[in-house]
Amino acid sequence: MPILILILTAVGGAIWWWVRNNPREALNTAQDVATTLKNAPRKLAFRSVANAHPVEGIDDEQIAICAIAQSFIEPDDLPTSDQRQQLHVLLRSKLRCSEEEAHEMEVLGRWLMTQCNGPGGAISRLGRRLQKIDGGASWNRLQEILMPLAGDALSRAQIEAIADLKTALRVK
Repeated sequence: MPILILILTAVGGAIWWWVRNNPREALNTAQDVATTLKNAPRKLAFRSVANAHPVEGIDDEQIAICAIAQSFIEPDDLPTSDQRQQLHVLLRSKLRCSEEEAHEMEVLGRWLMTQCNGPGGAISRLGRRLQKIDGGASWNRLQEILMPLAGDALSRAQIEAIADLKTALRVK
């Protein structure tokens, strides 16, 4: 017990000394920690459930839409930097989110896609989850993002992806 008190005293003293010598940096660090703690649950936007797939924990339709869009541009080959940039711009404009939020959603969407073992499985699984979240109300917003990404001609895999999405979202 005395050793634990000694360690805590030493750590407390070191922090006090650092704060006293660097007050501006200490305030910025404290502010960053507080902001991170406040935004962490919202930024992850899904809850952890034991023995459940990560997609089943998504509660935000914007993250599901972003992950579907990322899976949509990857079925045949890795997307080009132009396609990634176009996706980023579309997410910011259609989902009305900030630069940072769009970037975080892209990272999370890519991770969710890899958890589904690639774009093929991700589109149907994410589509079913999106149906559970909003009852298929996001179909129009999803189309506003997917159609510009598709360009002039859809590949065979993208046509199948749209068919899977229509089935999952119960769109006629």
